[in-house]
Amino acid sequence: MSRTIFHIDVNSAFLSWTAVKRLSEEPGSLDLREVPSIIGGREGSTRGIVSAKSIPAKKYGIVTGEPVISAMKKCPNLVIAELDFQTYRNYSHAFMDILREYTPLVQQASIDEAYLDLTGTEELYRHLETEEWKFPLSVAYEIKNRIYRELGFTVNVGISENKLLAKMASDFEKPNRVHTLFVDEIPKKMWTLPIGELFGCGKRSAEKLMSVGIMTIGDAAHTDLSVLQSFLGEKGGAYIHRSANGISDSPVRVERDAAKSYSNETTFNPDITAQDFDARVPQIVKWLSESVGRRLRRDGVYISTIEVSVKTNEFKRRSRQKKLPDSTNSTKILQQEALSMLRELCMGEGGVFSEGLGIRLIGVGGSGIEDGTYRQMSLFDFVGESDKKESTGE
Repeated sequence: MSRTIFHIDVNSAFLSWTAVKRLSEEPGSLDLREVPSIIGGREGSTRGIVSAKSIPAKKYGIVTGEPVISAMKKCPNLVIAELDFQTYRNYSHAFMDILREYTPLVQQASIDEAYLDLTGTEELYRHLETEEWKFPLSVAYEIKNRIYRELGFTVNVGISENKLLAKMASDFEKPNRVHTLFVDEIPKKMWTLPIGELFGCGKRSAEKLMSVGIMTIGDAAHTDLSVLQSFLGEKGGAYIHRSANGISDSPVRVERDAAKSYSNETTFNPDITAQDFDARVPQIVKWLSESVGRRLRRDGVYISTIEVSVKTNEFKRRSRQKKLPDSTNSTKILQQEALSMLRELCMGEGGVFSEGLGIRLIGVGGSGIEDGTYRQMSLFDFVGESDKKESTGE
């Protein structure tokens, strides 16, 4: 039986969520989405990196990842709003809660995107069909419109038979759109796109392929596998060949068993580079560590090993782990150790940045779960106790 997979992605998540919060607190106030605006840095300050931008800001040539001071030169009247991870968490939770009402098979890919498996639900959602929209489009429009009606922000929905094509579809024209990319639509909708737009094809891989005349996704799809592997290696070539032909059998996976490990990760656009590591990574690690630490304390457990991982723009994952002298559930310890390991993993000798790569994902987690029964008290316990009083809602 053919699968029915959705990929749902919040449009300009950080900026949209900040805008919605401001409008809820001050009805009738300025909507950041309708004026040249960015998320990044502090109001009145020229420091920081653009983390998100409005559509009007894009018209000035402002791009995500550039310095705030550069964006302000392009648009002197630019409105700047600060990062607000607590608000992002709140809206992300509400977003995911709505998705899980339609299927239990929801895989959260990052704070603002998820995959849904709606295979076999045609009869369940037959009542949503209209003359214009039949299943699965009818469900997609129902979810999209409900999110806007109840939460106030827009999403894109991509629909296909597998996760890869659904993801590609959701990245078509934005914002507030529903797109399909079924197998029979690949030649018309996907093969004409530049090779760099293939999900999982990093900048360096795209450059290698274009240097030998493989300019579009269709070119890669019709290139012999052995040729692609000669340029990209065995695994890289195989991935590009399969993906360019729309082949993917990855299942929609729900959250893994927390009894074995606790972790959280998030993706970025644009990639993190050596130049903006210090400007972006510490805040991201703080947020990830708060998420993991909060769940550990909620469940009354401790971790004996801290783990970090990154995914490069070549779509390869690298990781580090550290065994602790004393198990912990402290956010502060998680944050300190994770940031230290990430700095070594990325900026150390032989690290990711030494190879000219960027980072598209960071993960922080822990394993070696203990219930604390035989755990010796240490000074770290007092740090952990203070974490419970943080302004993160504990």
